[in-house]
Amino acid sequence: MLKDKLYRVLLYYKYVPIEDAEEFATAHLEFCKELGLKGRILVADEGMNGTCSGTVEQTNKYMETLKQDPRFEDMVFKIDEADGHAFKKMHVRYRPELVTLRLEDDIDPREQTGAYLSPKEFYKQMQSDDTIVIDARNDYEYDLGHFKGAIKPDIHSFRELPDWIKQNRDKIKDKKILTYCTGGVRCEKFSGWLKEEGFDDVSQLHGGIVTYGKDPEVKGELWNGKCYVFDERISVPINQVDHVVVGRDHFTGEPCERYVNCANPECNKQILCSEENEHFYMRGCTDECRVHPRNRYIKEQDLTEEEVQKRHEKIESHRVTHG
Repeated sequence: MLKDKLYRVLLYYKYVPIEDAEEFATAHLEFCKELGLKGRILVADEGMNGTCSGTVEQTNKYMETLKQDPRFEDMVFKIDEADGHAFKKMHVRYRPELVTLRLEDDIDPREQTGAYLSPKEFYKQMQSDDTIVIDARNDYEYDLGHFKGAIKPDIHSFRELPDWIKQNRDKIKDKKILTYCTGGVRCEKFSGWLKEEGFDDVSQLHGGIVTYGKDPEVKGELWNGKCYVFDERISVPINQVDHVVVGRDHFTGEPCERYVNCANPECNKQILCSEENEHFYMRGCTDECRVHPRNRYIKEQDLTEEEVQKRHEKIESHRVTHG
């Protein structure tokens, strides 16, 4: 019999008016530190969105205390067991928006949002011929894992999504639209904006990908790859039936589900990369990043100029040989 793990990771959000949100954020940070939690929580005038880690006792106390506040009494917490903390520090920050769309006329999900679909309903609907599935996340999240057949908008950040929709309106205007994201907070606004733009049949995956992966009936089917998460774990499995690797190594195109950040701090792009290729290419996503004077990999490995030069010669020789 497996022993229960001692730590948990909580993921949650709630759109609800918060008066004096900046003061609330300051006080909430102190509360989280007193409990011993670590994580990243955003507070805005329109609500709260967070993910944090702690022991079972700490997270229970956190959830109980938050639900004693009438504003958060029906807060839904998505819970993952963990071996330890999923964060290095505790941050609670005030932001103008919970998710960054920067609309001229903002959307209030409490007033307008897409229809909620349970994992079972979403599973069934996305297999319909008159339906399109739009991934509402960033490109690097999609590259690690996504629903089978889902559209990957040609964007680099969430706030670019409305412009992409406007440019592709004719391709999707007569379809039933399904949207999804990690935990649901982005889709609440995005699906509401789609309805505001005149798209009639818009639905969203209630609870997001993480809820879909835990559903006892669906068991994560039709999801390929892993789900990107914004903590030290980087990714979590979703499909409990048939895991398919969709990620591809940045350098070789081989199957890969390991993310690293480019060693050039001015780039810091996340790339899928095997451990072998990370060392071979000195964690530089391009030639420019490899020779950058602040390349962190070179500093971490304490490489001399001569050693770096030899690495560059090997890379060039490999390029000539393999194309």
